[in-house]
Amino acid sequence: MLGENTVNPEGEFKISFGYECNAHNGCSCMVPSGFESLPGKIPKNSSFSRLSGAALSANATLANTNICNGVIGAEILPSWDSPNSFRRIPSSPTLSRLDVLSSSLQSSMSNLSCSPPTPSPPEYDSCSFRSMSAPSRNEGFLNAMEVQVAGGAAGEDRVQAVCSEENGWLFCAIYDGFNGRDAADFLAGTLYENFIHQTRLLDCDLKQDVTGASNVFYPHGPFQHAFKGANNSHVEKPPTGIFDKNNSSIKKSINNALVHDSSDSFRQGMLDSLQRALSQAENDFLYMVEQEMEDRPDLVSVGSCVLVGLLHGMDLYTLNLGDSRAVLATYDEGSNMKGFGRIKPIQITDSHTVDNELERSRVLSDHPDDPAVIAGGKVKGKLKVTRALGVGYLKKKNLNDALMGILRVRNLISPPYISTEPSLNVHRISKSDHFVIFGSDGLFDFFSNDEAVKLVHSYIMSNPNGDPAKFLLEQLVGRAADCAGFSMEELMNIPAGRRRKYHDDVTVIVIILGINQRTSKASTWV
Repeated sequence: MLGENTVNPEGEFKISFGYECNAHNGCSCMVPSGFESLPGKIPKNSSFSRLSGAALSANATLANTNICNGVIGAEILPSWDSPNSFRRIPSSPTLSRLDVLSSSLQSSMSNLSCSPPTPSPPEYDSCSFRSMSAPSRNEGFLNAMEVQVAGGAAGEDRVQAVCSEENGWLFCAIYDGFNGRDAADFLAGTLYENFIHQTRLLDCDLKQDVTGASNVFYPHGPFQHAFKGANNSHVEKPPTGIFDKNNSSIKKSINNALVHDSSDSFRQGMLDSLQRALSQAENDFLYMVEQEMEDRPDLVSVGSCVLVGLLHGMDLYTLNLGDSRAVLATYDEGSNMKGFGRIKPIQITDSHTVDNELERSRVLSDHPDDPAVIAGGKVKGKLKVTRALGVGYLKKKNLNDALMGILRVRNLISPPYISTEPSLNVHRISKSDHFVIFGSDGLFDFFSNDEAVKLVHSYIMSNPNGDPAKFLLEQLVGRAADCAGFSMEELMNIPAGRRRKYHDDVTVIVIILGINQRTSKASTWV
């Protein structure tokens, strides 16, 4: 298993895991030491062949937190954490983690979260109130009887990977916490479950749409919206008398139109599901902060950046909040299929910091009556990031009032100052795409997008069975040591907390995309 110490016990990588899908023909494959090889052949629609993750801490922080009456740290996170390898768990336990979380606070809370319940509408569809526990095998398009999980904490960072080789999808996330790890811990314990619940509601809606469509034989009536493409074009209504329910060519044309247009609706639905899951996590976290801030006023300043990637079929969905990045490595057109050619980086997420002129302009325009909205290069003189989960004292006056003295923000004229509106994107994976790097901002303190991509690409080409995420962190440690005038060993011997002076907590996930010969070289099959 991965997770070997990199110099000595003080300077170990807190997290180092790998996963390699089996060969497309179902045969076993060569698996490097430390990588999980799981039985069963990779599905035809899977778009990745392997991944690796690694994290290095620099901040000193508590190993566990006591938020939500200790349930997050004592009951929920241990079921997710597996920092040195992937392990199998049921896809949805008999008692949902969120059910455990909600019951830990007060009986009147929502059975889906730890925020106050919203009133039920007088009439509702039973699908909207389905339990998240114990789904059937065919319930939902991200459904699996069991999943493989890995991840854990390094300093104030958290990393999470959830994979279903059975169904060919991968969910991965980096939660870059600040002012403490409570928000990152909360996300690791709740966001994935929030998202899965949202996809089940989406699945229910799509099934209802399909059922409705089966009752009509041309695109007018209840299902007509499904025939609107991205250009708002419509399928024309045929002349009277031409439509015949038994006309197979007509039915085939309609089905093709439904498939084409519903795929766009599906992608938008997935993006909406990611956003709703994040919104739920934000509401839940801030509610929890309000409940506990009397005993722990520091919680009002705790926050986290959020980077989520979802590979589903040939689509790569990303959600970003803050300054973590996802960088796609792709070949220029005309590069040959043997893996030789010019590779280039494409950043597929936005950077939400005051250094981004677009973000800076947005923040200033959102607060026209506040002359000090950006002070000292930070929002209200406190944060460089302009979007994040948590950090309630910059969002609500009563949370800011919980702080004492110089910690309190003066002249909080027009909160919220930090947005929770994520950047969302879906990228259709092509044969030119080679791999994608997910990294917290600590990685990009030392490497540009181009440098990171070239380092990983060179490593993969010469070490097809190696661990690119761990390699990238080793290169970062070397560069940080050079900048500080230390050897790598001297830098890694500095205790966490003091070492923050020289580098941040750093988390990296590298996903090698497995849809062409070029990618196959990165994982040698036998």
